[in-house]
Amino acid sequence: MTRTLVVGAGSAGCVLAARLSADPGHEVLVLEAGPVWPTPAAIPAELLDPGHLPVGPESGVVWRYPGNLVRGKLIGGSGAINGSYFIRPPAADLAAWSTVAGSPRWSYDALAPYFRELEHDLDFGSDPGHGDHGPIPVQRTTDPTPFTAEFAERCAAAGHTEIADLNATAEPARADGRSGTPSVADDAAGADNAARARRREHPPAWPTAAGARSSGRSLVGFGRVPLALSRGQRRGPALTHLYPALDRPNLTVTGATTVTRVLLRGTRAVGVEWARGREHGTTHADRVILCAGAIESAALLIRSGIGPQRQLRSLGLPVVHSAPVGSWCTDHPEIGLEFPGQPPAHPTVALEYVLELDDLELRPYTPTFTPGLRRLGVALMHPESTGELTLTSADPSVPPRMDQGYLRTAHDRARLRAGVELAADLFELRPGTIDDDWLREHLGTSQHLSGTCRMGPPDDPRAVVDEQGRTHGIDDLMVVDLSIVPVPLSRGPQVTVVTLAAAIADLLAV
Repeated sequence: MTRTLVVGAGSAGCVLAARLSADPGHEVLVLEAGPVWPTPAAIPAELLDPGHLPVGPESGVVWRYPGNLVRGKLIGGSGAINGSYFIRPPAADLAAWSTVAGSPRWSYDALAPYFRELEHDLDFGSDPGHGDHGPIPVQRTTDPTPFTAEFAERCAAAGHTEIADLNATAEPARADGRSGTPSVADDAAGADNAARARRREHPPAWPTAAGARSSGRSLVGFGRVPLALSRGQRRGPALTHLYPALDRPNLTVTGATTVTRVLLRGTRAVGVEWARGREHGTTHADRVILCAGAIESAALLIRSGIGPQRQLRSLGLPVVHSAPVGSWCTDHPEIGLEFPGQPPAHPTVALEYVLELDDLELRPYTPTFTPGLRRLGVALMHPESTGELTLTSADPSVPPRMDQGYLRTAHDRARLRAGVELAADLFELRPGTIDDDWLREHLGTSQHLSGTCRMGPPDDPRAVVDEQGRTHGIDDLMVVDLSIVPVPLSRGPQVTVVTLAAAIADLLAV
């Protein structure tokens, strides 16, 4: 019997463990650092509420890192605490991914069957390219908050197309009622006609970025966000994949257990070391798969002697295999424009609509992060600047250091500046002079880190794993999570990470 040890019951780990353990002859053990409740009924109600984002200083279910970075630390990982955003990556991202990986297995055509298989789209499930029998329920808001409704109206008044289905595989139809999709813009009969006329007379210069294309269309338009929800509850991968499989005798999931190092015999992984409170131990396996996320998977490799030689030696760690772990990563820098407004009357998901403008995404957040102020997020989805992860100590209790590298290039500063100016124009705001200092002062992050264990062929100097997630130079050690994605993603990463895990699980099952 093959024995696979999965490190981390996050989004990728849940999907991977569930699919691998479907084979009764495959024993799967999952070690999760955070809490694991015995049944879904035992999960605290607030963690199922999609309007609640448990990432504040009082939260006990997140990893915290310098630079205001947080990640889910519980069964389901970040997929159990996120905004439920579930938009597919565009074809251009996947084409670039396949090119970097040197394999067609990550193209849109190769992954389209997984997109269909994984979803149960409650709005478009019978449409071409969609699924209506998958484990992940997908739906869109039908009763947007006043702020979201105003955002959609202003987008329409500015001349943007309302896209009925942001997960469409072909040119989406306008949401003009003919498709049966509710159109906030069409329902806004009381719109300010003078403002509409003013915007049409002086339309904003919405710039485009070459190469940002999705399924044959430009990423330009606004629409309802596909959400992984069911009956008003967040449906992360723990609920859709891992919990339904927990009664299998060949699947074990253990919580409150932090893996501290991969055990190596020469250049072969044979298990892990772990800590559980004051208890310390080792567990052996035929194969080890790191699904601990873009920060912790990279840190585990380095602490195990797999990483940049200079860094390993400075930490007093043996150099088992020299690899560029942490030397290349990317995230979505984001700036939030805040202006007076009230919170919604009832809690709802964090994001109901978005406007996509090639490499920019505008996000009208429903929560009021600052009392009395609404927030319109402006995220740069294809930055040129890259970051670096390093360890400052071999002690697992010391968090890694992240240098996001945001806005290092003039291109990134110009694009984010343009986005802020356009967002301000959309709501007729006056943020002042948006120079480089202003950008840095207001800069935040979308919490979408990827690429710390980059995928690529053996001759790629930035690659850590191959096109199947197998670690170069080390046998029986894989990485399967966002850390291996080798290109920036134009959308939030949740669809990508569950699809990645499903596809690699099927490769292992062959």
